[in-house]
Amino acid sequence: MAQTENFVQGLLLDDDPGSMPLSGVTFVVVDLETTGGAPAKPDGSNAIGITEIGAVKVRGGEELGVFGTLVNPGEAIPPFITVLTGITEAMLAPAPPIEEVLPAFLEFVKGAVLVAHNAPYDVGFLKAACARLGYDWPPVKVLDTAALARRALTRDEVPNRKLGTLAAFFRAQTTPTHRALDDARATVDVLHGLFDRLGSHNVSTLGEAIEFAKAVTPTQRRKKHLAEGLPKVPGVYVFRAADDRPLYVGTSVDIATRVRSYFTAAEKRARMSEMLNAAVRVEAIECAHGLEAEVRELRLIAAHAPPYNRRSKFPERVVWLKLTTDAYPRLSMVRALADDGGTYLGPFSSRRAAELAASGVYDAIPIRQCGHRLSVRIPMPACALAELGRCPAPCEHRVTVDDYDAMAATPFRTAVTSDPGPLINALMARIESLSESQRYEEAAVLRGRMAALLRALIRMQRLSGLTSQAELVAARPHAGGGWDLAIVRHGRLAAAGVSPPRVHPRPTIESLRLTAETVLPGPGPTPAATAEETERILAWLERPETRLVEMTDTWSSPVRGAARFGELLARAEGALSANNSAVRS
Repeated sequence: MAQTENFVQGLLLDDDPGSMPLSGVTFVVVDLETTGGAPAKPDGSNAIGITEIGAVKVRGGEELGVFGTLVNPGEAIPPFITVLTGITEAMLAPAPPIEEVLPAFLEFVKGAVLVAHNAPYDVGFLKAACARLGYDWPPVKVLDTAALARRALTRDEVPNRKLGTLAAFFRAQTTPTHRALDDARATVDVLHGLFDRLGSHNVSTLGEAIEFAKAVTPTQRRKKHLAEGLPKVPGVYVFRAADDRPLYVGTSVDIATRVRSYFTAAEKRARMSEMLNAAVRVEAIECAHGLEAEVRELRLIAAHAPPYNRRSKFPERVVWLKLTTDAYPRLSMVRALADDGGTYLGPFSSRRAAELAASGVYDAIPIRQCGHRLSVRIPMPACALAELGRCPAPCEHRVTVDDYDAMAATPFRTAVTSDPGPLINALMARIESLSESQRYEEAAVLRGRMAALLRALIRMQRLSGLTSQAELVAARPHAGGGWDLAIVRHGRLAAAGVSPPRVHPRPTIESLRLTAETVLPGPGPTPAATAEETERILAWLERPETRLVEMTDTWSSPVRGAARFGELLARAEGALSANNSAVRS
């Protein structure tokens, strides 16, 4: 329809009135009478159902205009609606259809904020009418007087939030009669009465009124002042208790906006409500860009273990699988790495994850599972695994040191550092054999072990590729011009900054180098930072817009490394997820 765009543009507000005082906002208070029920389907399969539209335009307590008309709904009116409203089919027969009324109504509400009592009902019918006639419903602001009354008035003052009850309470000049214009005029008086009440709640702008009408808790309203004065920059925010303990640490590219969201109806987490009740102030830590903010958040959570943060609180609680340096090496579960010549796989977030990966190794290669320190001279009795053919029995010296190394230790070392193909192929062959024998549950268990092992191998090799770099300098275009800069040393963020727009970033890089953290190398794939920090840095570096400026060494991954099995891991995890869903259902 050619006229659609004009009317839609008419509803769009030229300026955001959220910060405008209520006395300066133009409101269109609307009320509809309908044939009852719900709005029609937007596909036009049913009639819209609107029988009357009444609207009053006001600003600062002054009436600016009135819109009122009956509407022919194109369908019969139920008798109970006629009894309720007094509107008969004879009255509607000469009335214009919604196709003729809607354009004029949209023009009437141009540049205003819609107000209605039980607004979702009235707005729902208006949206259905727009959808049927080809109009896009614009993002107009809507204020619901019923919702406002539920927040501003107590049960001792009014027994319910019906329009008639509120009109009597506020001594409205017009009594609601279930006719659109009368009810709209009564709603105007109710609106003004509610505005008088909002002053005691420190609500004076349109944005505050809309937020006040939402289902925010008393604690959120009482502590809303904590969000005042915070910077609109990337960084970390810390909610602190009266004794200055960190209660919760978060990060955002806009600290002020993010913290304000904790005091809105969008925040429904019970733990956050409990946290807000204990918080007395919010500390903001400004950062150069988003990556620095993410890293600082992780470090603060690890340092303070805030009670209301669920994740990243105890990065030291990781587990590693270590291939020992014995003559007949075995897998050992340890809490920390050491530069002792052992081969380590990890880190794992829990013992269960490590045990699952270890089981995958045992299923792929004949590495011994006992915990004894074996002698190359004195034999020991074999366990049941040797009798079952699951162990080459180095304890009884059935296998030489070199042969054991070739069949058990070397495949594990090779899988960790370069090619896990022999292990994965062996596991896949066993899975296929079990499936062909219709032993599907056993195949699923083995698939889970393979996924845990492969996940750890892929992760470790990705981490090792970055942490082997003594220094790496990277840049990403800054939103306001210039470049976001990061200096990474052994997988740890050593410095971050932003170069000015239209200025070569080299001087800023050199300045950052002078103040960057000194990071020493160490053993393992995470010698200088937590695995989570290095993975955040990896994600930032791997974005298409990131540019690698300098590196001390070649950044590479093994040609036949674990990453080539990424698709296999995705399929295995998908199968495990589907199996778990089936079990739960």
